[in-house]
Amino acid sequence: MKRMLLAGSAATVAVFTASCALADVTAEEVWANWQEMMSASGQTLRTTDVSRNGNRLVVSGLTLDQKSDHSSAALSIDEIDFSENGDGKVTVTFSDSIPILIKTTPPPGLMDAKPSDLKITLSQPGLALVASGQADALTYVITAPKLTATLEALNGIDSALVDLTMNATLTNIAANYLVEGVGAAKKIASSFTADSMALVASSKNSDTQSAFDMTAQIEAISGQSSGTLTDMADMAKALTAGFAVTSSFDYASAKFDVSANNKGVGSHVSGATLAGGLAFAMDKMHLRYDLHNSGTALSFSGPDLPVPQVDVTYDELAFMIDMPTGKSDTPSDFAFLSKLVGFNVSEPVWAMVDPAGVLPHEGATVILDAKGKASLNTDLFDELQQGTSGEAAKGELNALDLSQLQLSFAGAELTGTGALTFDNSDLETFSGLPVPTGKIDLKLTGANSLLDKIVAMGYLNEQDVMGYKMMMAMFTNSAPDKDELTSVLEFKDKGFYANGQRLQ
Repeated sequence: MKRMLLAGSAATVAVFTASCALADVTAEEVWANWQEMMSASGQTLRTTDVSRNGNRLVVSGLTLDQKSDHSSAALSIDEIDFSENGDGKVTVTFSDSIPILIKTTPPPGLMDAKPSDLKITLSQPGLALVASGQADALTYVITAPKLTATLEALNGIDSALVDLTMNATLTNIAANYLVEGVGAAKKIASSFTADSMALVASSKNSDTQSAFDMTAQIEAISGQSSGTLTDMADMAKALTAGFAVTSSFDYASAKFDVSANNKGVGSHVSGATLAGGLAFAMDKMHLRYDLHNSGTALSFSGPDLPVPQVDVTYDELAFMIDMPTGKSDTPSDFAFLSKLVGFNVSEPVWAMVDPAGVLPHEGATVILDAKGKASLNTDLFDELQQGTSGEAAKGELNALDLSQLQLSFAGAELTGTGALTFDNSDLETFSGLPVPTGKIDLKLTGANSLLDKIVAMGYLNEQDVMGYKMMMAMFTNSAPDKDELTSVLEFKDKGFYANGQRLQ
């Protein structure tokens, strides 16, 4: 659906940037560019009339259809006006209101699923779009004071969604969008900004006596994208033909508020975060996803919670995965990051597990940062190739570097780094895993103190803790006069060692 909106409506093309080529472009060339983009996105285009009227090319009754196995979407625009300005540029205007119809049919056997349809209306009064450049390198410059998407009708999805209303509004949009190339494959380069985006939704159901209300606000939005677009009807073929995209989305702050009521019993969730964003990149050989935000506070209240209100805060959240997706005879890079810094809960929650305040109530941190190399013997997006690969391995792990391991909670902290390589010719020594070579260095601080405090709280007894401490002493080195343990885990000569003691 997103590709249809980008190609079919100037308003939804408001996410792109590029510099303008100095050349004359005609209305017919701009219209041809639109048609090529729609076709490359796998859409079916129809019009009732396309005619010249002086310096204007008027397209009437445009409809776009896009279908998949279990869904379809249709967009219609009453009239699009491509007006040649006399300065080599073309101004495009069209209907202020654009309806979109989406239908879904669940696959057979999906429990309780029903066919559904919904109608969304895009409203874009005052939108201005100017095309310039040349036929094989067109730049669109777009401004709009407001763009609103409103849910007009919803049928068949869930009986609880009765009297549902929803709309999302972007304000003060500025964007540029460059399209280069002739034919199905086209290069794009783009960026956009918007002052804010607001989301409002509410629903009531008199039969179930339930209701909910939601608001959300995102400030100072920006994004950019670049890549190569091809015929998207088949993802595997599109990637082989050169499809590639890199995009990012960032914001300065965000907040939301959700209230629900079920038979007179209310619950509430709210939250706010400082700067954050996400990034995505994909081509035939790699897939990357990156999410991050900071300074987040969440609040929960409701009848199912053990305390009247639960507050959660954290300083930083990040998740990133970069993985190979294409068949290669040589190892490819991969990376993984999961980070949660300064996670904490409100004192009423702490009081449930630590009423005497024995533990330090400081924020917990979990960080796992790793990278390495792997080889794939199949293209992950080629379903046909996967279907003929049988039980053969999809790939091999060649190397793994542990850049950072950090776990900290209640005054104790585990840290580690290391590097391993793998011999994939031997899958027997380690029970189906390739034989590793290398070492991992670990350090644990504050563990003995934490165990003593857990005993004082009554969750463990002295005998249990003594057994844990003796086990740790067998495989670690302790620092004099410090609550600190270190250990070196080493793989060598097809064996596994902990502080020099062979365990396998």
